[in-house]
Amino acid sequence: MSSSAHRDTGHDHAAAGPGPDRLWSVQDHLDDVLATVRPLDPIELNLLDAQGCVLVDDITVPLSLPPFDNSSMDGYAVRVTDVAGASEEFPAVLEVVGDVAAGQTDPVAVGPGQAARIMTGAPLPPGAEAVVPVEWTDGGLGEGPVSGMRARSLAPEGAQGQVHVYRPAEARAHVRAQGSDVRSGDRALAAGTVLGPPQIGLLAAIGRGTVRVRPRPRVVVLSTGSELVQPDEQLASGQIYDSNSFALTAAARDAGAIAYRVGAVADDAETLRSTIEDQLVRADLMVTTGGVSVGAYDVVKEALAHVGDEDEPGGGVDFRKLAMQPGKPQGFGSIGPDHTPLLALPGNPVSSYVSFELFVRPAIRTLMGLPDVHRPTVTASLTADKALTSPKGRRQFLRGSHADGSVTPVGGSGSHLVAALAQANALIVVPEDTESVEPGAEVEVVLLG
Repeated sequence: MSSSAHRDTGHDHAAAGPGPDRLWSVQDHLDDVLATVRPLDPIELNLLDAQGCVLVDDITVPLSLPPFDNSSMDGYAVRVTDVAGASEEFPAVLEVVGDVAAGQTDPVAVGPGQAARIMTGAPLPPGAEAVVPVEWTDGGLGEGPVSGMRARSLAPEGAQGQVHVYRPAEARAHVRAQGSDVRSGDRALAAGTVLGPPQIGLLAAIGRGTVRVRPRPRVVVLSTGSELVQPDEQLASGQIYDSNSFALTAAARDAGAIAYRVGAVADDAETLRSTIEDQLVRADLMVTTGGVSVGAYDVVKEALAHVGDEDEPGGGVDFRKLAMQPGKPQGFGSIGPDHTPLLALPGNPVSSYVSFELFVRPAIRTLMGLPDVHRPTVTASLTADKALTSPKGRRQFLRGSHADGSVTPVGGSGSHLVAALAQANALIVVPEDTESVEPGAEVEVVLLG
C-alpha cells in the first residue's frame, strides 16, 4: 500500500535553507511534509471493507430508486373513482381480488369496483391509482374501521370478499413513485466522498457490491523513553505512564487511519532501529514521539538522523527546530526500501498532540486522497482574565475551549499539562509577530472536533 507514498526526491529541499541552524516556520515544515506524502493507490474493496475510505470515481445510478411505483402504507390499492365521496356513513364497497406483497413479481390487476390488499413496499398493481391505508377501511371484516392489518395466516378472508372504504383518496396517494429517490443516470456519489453508513447503504441499494477507493492509511505509532510504563502496570521511582502512544493512536484513528500502537521502546538506538524496521511492513506512515530534542538520551535523533542515507537514496530523516510553541523540535523524512514517511514528534504530551494536529493529521488525510486535509479554523473573541503573552518570533498554540464565537484558554502554556488538554476543543493561534493578546481581541482558532 505504501508504494504511492514514496518520496520522489531526497532531502535536498530541506537543506536549501541556511543550514542545520535554520529555524523552520510552521508553514514551511508543513509544506515539506505535504509535498512529500502522496495519496495511496486506489484499490477495489467490498462495501463494508470500504467504510471510512475515500471514493475515487463518481458513482452513477444504474437504475432508478425505487425501481417501480410502490406502496408507502399497508392498505388497499384502488382506483380513484371507486372511492370518490366515500365516508363512514356511505362507504365504498369494493371486491378484494387478492394480495400484493413486497417482492411479488406478478401482481393481480385492479379493475372497476375492485381493490387489492397491498403491503408496504409492494409494487402498485396494474389498474390501481392510489393506496388507501388499512385504517381507512374495515380490513375486509365488516366490523367498522380497523387499526391495522392482521397477518395473512390469521385472516385469510382479508384477501378476498369485500372491503369497506370510509375515505376518498387522491391519485397517487400513498404511492412512492419510481425514481423519486434517484433516477437512472444521476450521480449518486461524487469522487472524494468519505464512505460512511448512509453512502454504503446507497451503494448497496443501487446494486454495487464493490467500489474503488483509496484505502485507509496504516499508521504505526511508537513512543520512546526508558521511563515509560504501560497503563495498569506498577510505577517505580522515576517512571511515568505512556500516554502519548495512546493519544496519538486514537488521533490517527480519528483522522481516518488504521492505526497500530507499539509499546514504548527504551532509550537504545539499536533497539529503536530494529523495532521500526520490523514495523515498516504494516506502515504507510510512521509516527514516533519523544527523543527528538538535544539531550544526551534523545534516542530517535540518534537512531534515525542518518538511517538509510547510504543504502536508500532519497531516504533519511531531518531533525529541525520550528518557530513554534509548543513543539519546537521536529523530525521528518522517509525510511526503508519503500521510503515510508516518518514524522518524529516531541515527547511532551501537549507538544506531541499539537504537532500531530498540525502535521500528522494533514499527512494522513493526504494519504487518504481527501481534497481538504486541514481542521477548520474560525475567528473568535478571546475571553480571559488578563492578556495572553507569547514569545516573539514563535507561533504559539494554546489550548482553548470554544463556544458561541468566543474562546477561553484552558490550562497554562506548559507542554506537560495533559489534564488541560482533555478539556480543550480548540487551539488558540498567536502569530509569530504578536507578543501580547488582550481580552476581547479577535484570534484565530483551530477547531479540534
